Amino acid sequence: MLVGVCDFPSSYAFPPAGYGGIERWLWAVAVGARAAGADVHLLGPGWLTNLENDWVRRPVRLEDTTTGSLASRDLRSTGYDLLVVGHEYPSLPAWTRTWNDLDCDVATFQHSPVFEHADAAFDGKRSRLYCYSPEMVERYADHQPIPELAVHLGLDEEEPPAVAGDDLVWLGRIDEEKAPHIAVRAAQILRRRIQIVGPVFDQAYVQRHGRLFSADHVKWAGELGGPAKTAAIRDASVFVYTYARTYVEAGAAVFGESLRTGTPMAALTWREGTCAEAALCERTGVITVADADEDDETAAELLALAIEQAEELNHTETQEIGMHRFDPARHFTAMSTRPC
Repeated sequence: MLVGVCDFPSSYAFPPAGYGGIERWLWAVAVGARAAGADVHLLGPGWLTNLENDWVRRPVRLEDTTTGSLASRDLRSTGYDLLVVGHEYPSLPAWTRTWNDLDCDVATFQHSPVFEHADAAFDGKRSRLYCYSPEMVERYADHQPIPELAVHLGLDEEEPPAVAGDDLVWLGRIDEEKAPHIAVRAAQILRRRIQIVGPVFDQAYVQRHGRLFSADHVKWAGELGGPAKTAAIRDASVFVYTYARTYVEAGAAVFGESLRTGTPMAALTWREGTCAEAALCERTGVITVADADEDDETAAELLALAIEQAEELNHTETQEIGMHRFDPARHFTAMSTRPC
């Protein structure tokens, strides 16, 4: 099978070393495809140039290709069986025009809870949309979505054997939607240290919760990548997951990242059918479902109980399950297989 993995205009490198959602997923698909025995071409100018030593890198974008041009004929003669793209592209007329000329399958993963697709973007066979959680499948039901857990990888983030760590860790973009202040308060209730890893997207949000974020039990690590990011997760006793009441998590890279290092999770959710429910089991994490009408203090107390329960889980078993559930080759095989 010949697979083209397409980048898209972005401020992040392909693949990124630290934060990045779709970028890390596309890289995981490329790695998984190769591990599954497929030939892989990295399509688009966004891929790091130093990858050319080990990968076929073709800096062309389908949406910039003119029908009948030399670039178009070259793409068609290459004979791609599958293109894997960001979720925006199957609804982009310029892109789909070239894709239709290539006569191959296309697969994408829904990484946004609000993006609106064209009516005919997906047929569930030749063009396929994959969604992480039951609530995302329901949200995109008109496009025949297929349930699948996304896998995300960064450069030099290979996971060493699991260890039982000490402090708590929270990782993600730091803003209102991700609600890390509830994780910080839960750690404070337990009198535990917590490390906050990730880029600040909303400084005003951080200032509103300044007393919590500046407390002695909080360690700010900033955005980490590579071995430092992996170590921050692996060396924790529990990964604490939060998000805001009205936010819908679409892709949720952190579940795979945490479980693959062997760190169990304590997850705060506000309803059933979320990414946490899809990703975790009783051997890898504890989920607490809070009432959205309750205040943050009540939610933090519930989360604190979940943290205590998650600390009883076995890190080695968590890693074994995580490596299987979030295996890039397994993920690619699922996405490259047409439904019966």
